[in-house]
Amino acid sequence: MAKNWYPIFNQDLCTNCNVCVDFCPHGVLEKGDSYPKVVNPDRCVEFCLGCAKICDFKAITYFGDEDIVLGG
Repeated sequence: MAKNWYPIFNQDLCTNCNVCVDFCPHGVLEKGDSYPKVVNPDRCVEFCLGCAKICDFKAITYFGDEDIVLGG
């Protein structure tokens, strides 16, 4: 598991459908009011990408991914 790798939700793209919450077998995510919450980032499997792959809205990127340009 990884402490430096976990999902980040784009609040403008996330529809709060919670498909990612239901998908994750590691308990990383929890249902939130506007978008899922990362409640156990240390349980996220580094480079898994599972929740991002099932997100139809492309609302998930990852902290720890060098290709992410925050704010850009």
